Amino acid sequence: MSLDHLLARAAARLAAAGSPSPRLDAEVLLCHALGVDRTWLYTWGDREAPTVARARFEALVAARAQGQPIAYLTGEREFWGLALATSPHTLIPRPDTECLVEAALARATRPDGRLLDLGTGTGAIALAFASERPGWSVLGVDIRPEAVALARRNAERLGIANAAFAESDWFAALATDNERFDLIVSNPPYIAADDPHLARGDVRFEPRSALVAADDGLADLRHLVHEAGRHLRPGGWLMLEHGFAQAEAVCAVLEAAGYAEVASRVDLGGQPRVSLGRRVDGGTGGERP
Repeated sequence: MSLDHLLARAAARLAAAGSPSPRLDAEVLLCHALGVDRTWLYTWGDREAPTVARARFEALVAARAQGQPIAYLTGEREFWGLALATSPHTLIPRPDTECLVEAALARATRPDGRLLDLGTGTGAIALAFASERPGWSVLGVDIRPEAVALARRNAERLGIANAAFAESDWFAALATDNERFDLIVSNPPYIAADDPHLARGDVRFEPRSALVAADDGLADLRHLVHEAGRHLRPGGWLMLEHGFAQAEAVCAVLEAAGYAEVASRVDLGGQPRVSLGRRVDGGTGGERP
């Protein structure tokens, strides 16, 4: 059976299973099974599929038809042009989160500085920023030791030396309240426990602790706003990813905590996805009143 025929059959199976991108899924999985890129696949689609690779591909297609995320099946996801190893212990990096990286880079105008990434997961945000600002020192923290180990492996594999990772429950493991950063960023859990999206798509297989927060998804966002001021330098920025319907609530929390220049930024779909605020120089913006 030719590769083209194998692809067509797999795409039809994935379409019947409800995949939103059946042909792309099939191509990515076949490339993974063969150890080739998609250009090779387009060029040599009339070739016969090797027996071992075909069996591996069909097993991957069967798993995808059951809803398993592509990123977990291949063990990799691209983010900001970086090939990141993935794991079921972490969220899958998504393109919409790149708007958080863009917002941070826009405010990293000095040649050096410090950025803290809270709940780093694969290290996607920290590594994307560090790759663009080699003069900055970047620290990513996560409560899950498996995530910290994965982020460290990604940094080593990509050769990004200015990003370090540590185990911490948000700010808990930072040395003192005097440890300050110019930028603090986070993509925290922000989905309400009863949100129907939790029963759909890739999120069914992602760690619930990285997705769900109390108080209609706002609990962790509020916590970060209230605690971040202790670790921001005067004039420093706090930037938070959130759900598309949460921008108004997050901006209100930022303003109530004393942050200045509070605003939101939209994602690739035009939805408000990141809200941010600046700690007032000499003030206590972000600390609990």
